[in-house]
Amino acid sequence: MNYKEIDAPDTTVTRNTNEIDSKTGNLYKAIVIASKRANQVGVKMKEELNSKLAEFATASDNLDEVFENREQIEISKFYESLPKPTSIALSELMSDEVYFRDPKLEEEA
Repeated sequence: MNYKEIDAPDTTVTRNTNEIDSKTGNLYKAIVIASKRANQVGVKMKEELNSKLAEFATASDNLDEVFENREQIEISKFYESLPKPTSIALSELMSDEVYFRDPKLEEEA
């Protein structure tokens, strides 16, 4: 995922519940969809961050020998400055980038 191209707000934004409701027909269903997507985004971001920081891991666990690595600090600052997974998930839901389906409706059809 290219985090530089994400069009999600970095801070808290007041949302119109009627707009969120219009995406699924039910506000609570939209919240569940957004929360599941936020979990997916959060896990993916954490995996990417851990894989990038694993390159700097040392074999010894000596607390006296902790060194600051400039690249490691820059990577951490980049991930801290990204929008939160919930903001990303809501912006994806509002721009119709999230695919969701309701198995109960598929069984009835």
